[in-house]
Parts: sequence; C-alpha cells; structure tokens
Amino acid sequence: MMAAALRGSLVTLAKGLSAARLQPLCARSLSLTGQNFVESPPARADSTFKVTMVPGDGVGPELMTAVKDVFKAADVPVEFEEFHLSEVQNMASEEKLEEVLSSMKNNRVAIKGKIHTPMEYKGELASYEMRLRRKLDLFANVVHVNSLPGYSTRHNNLDLVIIREQTEGEYSSLEHESVSGVVECLKIITREKSRRIAKFAFDYATKKGRSKVTAVHKANIMKLADGLFLQSCAELAELYPKIKYETIIIDNCCMQLVQNPYQFDVLVMPNLYGNIIDNLAAGLVGGAGVVPGESYSAEYAVFETGARHPFAQAVGRNIANPTAMLLSASNMLRHINLEYHSNMVSEAVKKVIKQGKVRTRDLGGYSTTSDFVRAIVANLSHRTV
Repeated sequence: MMAAALRGSLVTLAKGLSAARLQPLCARSLSLTGQNFVESPPARADSTFKVTMVPGDGVGPELMTAVKDVFKAADVPVEFEEFHLSEVQNMASEEKLEEVLSSMKNNRVAIKGKIHTPMEYKGELASYEMRLRRKLDLFANVVHVNSLPGYSTRHNNLDLVIIREQTEGEYSSLEHESVSGVVECLKIITREKSRRIAKFAFDYATKKGRSKVTAVHKANIMKLADGLFLQSCAELAELYPKIKYETIIIDNCCMQLVQNPYQFDVLVMPNLYGNIIDNLAAGLVGGAGVVPGESYSAEYAVFETGARHPFAQAVGRNIANPTAMLLSASNMLRHINLEYHSNMVSEAVKKVIKQGKVRTRDLGGYSTTSDFVRAIVANLSHRTV
C-alpha cells in the first residue's frame, strides 16, 4: 500500500516537472492593445516560431536580407513565411493580398517593409497598406523615438513614444468629385475608435512606467471631429489619475518637438497627425533608418520601421541603413518571448553604432549595408571573435 502511494507521488511529481519544463515554450507575451492584450503565438513542437515576412518595395528586400542574416548568425528560432507584395512591381493581385492576410492571421506576428503607394488613381482609393491595416484591425501604431548612444544629434537622450490611430481619420479612403473641379475628402472620427486608441495610450503609459500622455489635435479648426477625439481622450484620462494628461494643437506640437522635445512622454493622435509626427520625431534622432515601429490589433502584431520610406533611390546600391528594421525585428522577438535573442540583436546593433567605426551614409559614414551587417554579426554576444 505504501509502495502504491509512493508510486502515485512520483508520477504526480514527474508530471509537475514535465509541465515546468514545457512552460517556457508555451509562455505567451502580453502586449497592450487598448481593450485587450495580444497573445503571442505559442512555440511549435520544435520550438521555432513562424513569422510572416513582407519585404515590400524600395530597399525593403535588402533590409529583410539583413534581418535574415543576423537571425541566422544569432541562431534565432524563427522561420519566415515570405511574400512579395507590391503595387508598383507588377506583384499586385487580390489573391496575393489574401495569401498575405491568411499567413498573418495564422502566425499572428509579421515583419514588414514599406509597400509603396502610387499617387495615380487606378480605380481603388485604399492602398494595400491601408487594406492590410483594416483587414487585421491594426488600429494602434507605436513608434518609440529613442536616441542611440554614440550618435549625437541636436537633441540627445530623447525618449518619447508616439501612438497613432491608423484605421480611420484622414486615411478613410472616402473621396469623390461632387461637381467638376470640386473634390471632397472625408475625415472620419468615431467615439469608439477614439476611446480605444486613448485607452491603448494610457494602458501603454501605465505598463511602461511613463508619467504623461499628451493628446495631439486641431480641435480649434475641426471642432466636431477633433473635438470628439479630444473628448474621448479626456474621458479616458479620468480613469488614470496617476497619469498626467495634457493636450496640444498639432502645429504647435511640431514646433515644440523641434525646440524642446524633452517635455513630451507619450503622445496620442489621429491618423494623419501621427504620420507627420512619426517622421518629424525620427528626424530628431537620426532619420528613418534608425527608428523602429510596430502596429497592434487585439490579435495581431506587425513590426516595421517607424518612419515608413521605401528609399527607392538607394535600391541595389548597398547603402541602406538596416538599424530600424533590425531593432523592429528585436522588438518582434521580445513580443514572442524570445527575450535572450531580442537582447542579443539589439545590443549588437547599439554596440556597433556606439563604437562609431562602421556607419552607413545617413549617419555620416561610408560603410555599406553589408559592412554594417557584418559588424553586427561580429558583435553578437554569443559569438567568439
């Protein structure tokens, strides 16, 4: 009887140990999405993660090659499902778009380059970028603008976050010519989506230990639309008494960012303002080549550069700066709970920039993309050089 009881205890203990071993593989990272938390996909049986990759246009394919080279050198357990989607390279079709969406929905995590949007009207107002955001409901775009140690700019030691609602506003694709020579373009602002992005911003500030949220608007002119956005932010602010809440008009915000960006912490804003501020703020710390970004829905996460530029003039010249895409890739690894690999990649990137010996042209150097990637690989912490 005692032997039977002992055997039972050992079986129970063994099951507990097995569960403990498996737990890290099944862990899920939590990322704020305003209303819910995104659950990162669980590891597969072989402990690798599937991630959708969309290189996009311009230097996007070269940047993704840099990501794959660094991941390979760092032994990152990620398998990419790669799709080439473009509106300017004869790679556009509804079937291709649906394939990309299907992969993103299955994997729930993607890394993406800029899909260039042609200015010519060809019967469809919504670009592929906008359609992807809407189909996946990627309502929150987050750009963390952080100075890179070792690279001096006019303002050093910057640390601010721009949160942009990106499913409505001026990018609603609702335009029409009412009479000849008169075009109306509708800006859509809804209470539901304004409250959702405001909640995301306050949740983000709370989780990241930040002290202030600033709502950016133009309610002095667009009294109803931006007025509704401001009202929604103010209502949510009351639920977060520990977070300081301020408002600022978009044009003044641009000037203040250039003169004294240190006054800002987390900024939340509608679609078009976010696009403008993302690019302005990226310029404060080194440009489009160094700032990562990410977009969230309640279910999916897409990682990309913070300032979205195809940099078409650099295609094939081996001069693009892969820093922003590599830092985005590092953030993606953290999102899927690969903390060790995430830190390895980001620390190698920052170490190369801080050393200052290998820099691409946009940072005042003469190194090629390949030189930069080789330097990062050489500085990966697990390697002996």
